[in-house]
Amino acid sequence: MADVRRSRTPWQVTRSVWYAMFMREAISRTMADRMGWFWMIFEPVAMVGIMVFIRSFIRGGRLIVNAEFIPWMIAGLMGFFLVREGMMLGMGAINANSALFAYRQVRPVDPVLVRNFLEGMLRTFVFLLFIVGGLMLGLNMYPDNAIRAMGAWLSLWSLGLGLGLCTSVAATMVPEVGRVIRVASLPLLIISGVIFPLNQLPHWLLEYLMLNPIPHGLETLRLGFFEKYQVVNGTSMLYFWMFTLSTIALGLLLHLRFAERLKAK
Repeated sequence: MADVRRSRTPWQVTRSVWYAMFMREAISRTMADRMGWFWMIFEPVAMVGIMVFIRSFIRGGRLIVNAEFIPWMIAGLMGFFLVREGMMLGMGAINANSALFAYRQVRPVDPVLVRNFLEGMLRTFVFLLFIVGGLMLGLNMYPDNAIRAMGAWLSLWSLGLGLGLCTSVAATMVPEVGRVIRVASLPLLIISGVIFPLNQLPHWLLEYLMLNPIPHGLETLRLGFFEKYQVVNGTSMLYFWMFTLSTIALGLLLHLRFAERLKAK
């Protein structure tokens, strides 16, 4: 009698690959480094503490219209870190998993997608910890419009995915690109309106800064927390999503075009 084997569909194979890589990444991120959770929480706490200390000398709370300064800062920092880490972790995903490419089922795009998903889950958990901790300390951390806040959070998560897909190819093919992106992360934090409101800047400068999609997502996230918050002039989620979908499409096309060269790196 012939041995009839039930073949798996491509989707079932891909799902199995993603699950195995997710478990591998999750164990590596949460258990391999005993200080991993500490740094993930300490970084935004330290940044908020430093900025509150600095802004206490320059009338910090009064510069934010219809929003408390500390919750405003926390929402901006967590949203920015979500995008930044999606971009940064994507750059090293291919080289870190190069040994797995010996299996033909594993493609270079797989570790980028898995890393972004895992990072988004971890950042979401940390953000929830901040919200609960802020409420316990008496801060106004409960969103006035939870649906808008969640939509903006998922939008920023998607932007991190698109940037990660693009940078993973660029940094693997040309390592110098990765160094430039790492250096640019600090100026990007400043010009994205994370630590001070962009509305205070001259209109001619604001027009150029709003070409950066991150402020659009951060302002919408803050608007979800503070219903009467005055967002930066020119904030548009339509522009944000046009940019985000373009980066995702470009990243997928780059992975499709250079898949074999990325495997050989």
